[in-house]
Amino acid sequence: MYCDEIKCRVTVDLMSEDDLPEILAIERECQPAPWTRAMFIDEMNAPRAHCLTVKAEAGERAFLAAYIVFRFVADELHLHNLAVSKECRRQGLGRNLMNLMKDIGLQAGITRRTLEVRSSNREAIGLYEKCGFVVRGRRRGYYDDTNDDALIMWAEGR
Repeated sequence: MYCDEIKCRVTVDLMSEDDLPEILAIERECQPAPWTRAMFIDEMNAPRAHCLTVKAEAGERAFLAAYIVFRFVADELHLHNLAVSKECRRQGLGRNLMNLMKDIGLQAGITRRTLEVRSSNREAIGLYEKCGFVVRGRRRGYYDDTNDDALIMWAEGR
């Protein structure tokens, strides 16, 4: 069952340890170097971190469809992790989470946002560009597992 085949009701909630089995499954399907359970728990316990999930309900089926993890660092907002399950992509969930991150930052008076993305991750780069991010730097060979470069992207303003 795919998100685009039926109407889903979605809600955004704080990430909890109960969500981790589904989050870790999405991590494994989406990330070449998936985060561990401990990494997510560390983020959930960090005072300036925001860990949010998108949960979908379709008929009697309820499932976790996407999540985002970001932190306030000084006067900037740093995206640490964003993933949408493969079955729910291209439904606007990633863009909506990015907009929510921006809105949370603006409520705190933060207008500068940054992230790092694998240079080979064209789908993510496209999403970030649609959300107003531009490449401002590159870290060559940053990702040990694939020797991919990291693109440093920034967005500023409202």
